[in-house]
Amino acid sequence: MGNQLTDMAPNTPSFLPNFQSLHVVVIGLDSAGKTSLLYRLKLKEFVKTIPTKGFNTEKIKVPVGASRTINFQVWDVGGQEKLRPLWKSYTRRTDGMVFVVDSTELERMEEAKVELHKITRTSENQGVPVLILANKQDLDSALSVSEVEKLLSVHELSMYTLHHVQSCSRGRSGTPAGPGETLRDDPQEEEDGEAQQEQKEMNSWLPAVDIIHC
Repeated sequence: MGNQLTDMAPNTPSFLPNFQSLHVVVIGLDSAGKTSLLYRLKLKEFVKTIPTKGFNTEKIKVPVGASRTINFQVWDVGGQEKLRPLWKSYTRRTDGMVFVVDSTELERMEEAKVELHKITRTSENQGVPVLILANKQDLDSALSVSEVEKLLSVHELSMYTLHHVQSCSRGRSGTPAGPGETLRDDPQEEEDGEAQQEQKEMNSWLPAVDIIHC
């Protein structure tokens, strides 16, 4: 499974908001690897899955430091085209989204881009942080994380959408490894003063979702 959240979190109580439970929704096109990700998080191993016709959900406990535990209620929602209109019902009032992309499917990157931008721009999801996982990086045909990021036009996401891009694979850890995979905010953030800073602090758990080291 890779590192636990505790390996990444500083020894300060303010690193994560003082929540006991966080609601996270995993979305992406069909066959991107969402369900495999969910059960790898839950069971610490790969399991054979079938296409999700509706949703799967699991509660995952994550230790933070020596004395805290956060419960992540993770929802994995089917990615077939006919199910995508339902995504917004699951992402409404969520604490964060994980958008999984199959890095081997160049021909579907435009489709993934459209869906990523559509869901992050809905009024209910303004300000909701997004972790974008470039999945299947262990395969020879996989695009690099920087290529995936470019094809998804991640830089065009709303200035209110805090985002983090990370690699993910079955064979090795998905550690951020360069400018294309680091936490970033729109340059205009500096002009937004205290309001944007407050949002950044509230969403500071996002890079901590290193439990999704794949």
